[in-house]
Amino acid sequence: MPEVSVVIPSMNEEATIGRCIKDVSRALAPKHIEYEIIIADNSTDKTAEIARSLGAIVIKPEKMGYGNAYLAGLSRARGDFIVIADSDGTYDLSAIPQFLEPLKEGVADFVIGNRFGGTILKGAMPWHHRYIGNPLLTKILNWLFKIRVSDAHCGMRAFTREAYEKMNLKTGGMEFASEMIIEAVRNNLRIKEVPITYYPRILPSKLHSFSDGWRHLRFMMLYKPIPFLFVPGVVIFLLGLLLSLTILMRGNAETSHMHSLIFGSMLVIIGFQTLATGIYIKAYAAVHGLCEKEGFVKKLLDYHSLEKELIIGATLLLIGVAIGLKVVLTWINIGFGSLSEIESAVIAMVLAATGIQTIFMAIFLSVLLLEERRCQ
Repeated sequence: MPEVSVVIPSMNEEATIGRCIKDVSRALAPKHIEYEIIIADNSTDKTAEIARSLGAIVIKPEKMGYGNAYLAGLSRARGDFIVIADSDGTYDLSAIPQFLEPLKEGVADFVIGNRFGGTILKGAMPWHHRYIGNPLLTKILNWLFKIRVSDAHCGMRAFTREAYEKMNLKTGGMEFASEMIIEAVRNNLRIKEVPITYYPRILPSKLHSFSDGWRHLRFMMLYKPIPFLFVPGVVIFLLGLLLSLTILMRGNAETSHMHSLIFGSMLVIIGFQTLATGIYIKAYAAVHGLCEKEGFVKKLLDYHSLEKELIIGATLLLIGVAIGLKVVLTWINIGFGSLSEIESAVIAMVLAATGIQTIFMAIFLSVLLLEERRCQ
């Protein structure tokens, strides 16, 4: 039984896969460490053939994707310690013993490389990844999950088998890297960083800067929608409500402040929709076990009443429709001339819109809770 499993995903990396496997062997064999190298390969070139010739176990993931490749490889890993790294030659795999040391000493459960604390060679990382993308996404991750990592998207990592089983990883795309850290934090794993050297790729990069960055951000939003959506939504809603009420209380909105009233009403609708979306995502994440039920969302899910929320939404909608009908009747009575009840029309629009949003929010939450009860 191997002590260490090294899992490497690959796709058309025939130029570098051989060097990566040899580096692993040179790092572990002299230390008399029993190991296995698992290549999760979806290549159309000679990557798999080269890997097999050098003694690696080659498997073909059923699904495409960065995360799916790792999930397939990790499911075959037998070692007490697991190391993962890319196959493009950008990581120095001879540094694996430095990753294993904190795990074996029992001072860490999860070890991640730190390219920014080590050396990034010229041409290894595009400037927008080095100075914008990676630092920004890492700061957001640290802020949301109250951790301190320096390089959240470093692809060279190591962890114990027990840690891997606790993380319960699921995602199949590039967001796999973020999920792993988030799950490590959720499971109170001890995280240690190891400075490493990052090398230039031989072949063109397969990364897609904006789409991959969005995947990471979207995944973090799924775990923590309150700072992303709910809080901004509440702020926008209250600002719009304050602006609208101030103008209505001053009077003469139709002659002097109509544009401000319309703007305030727009903020109310946008803010309500934004905070509602935050609630949707938080509820979805809580029901599917991606985050804990806590605070406002816990109370909402525990005491959710479809009937009460439908009544509130229907009441707002009916009041809005009633005011709107009054405006229409007034317009008809004056022979479809110039309408002097723009103020009432705006109020009707806001009430009707928020009423409809409340109704659909109630229905969505009820569907989620039905699914949760069915799964229990």
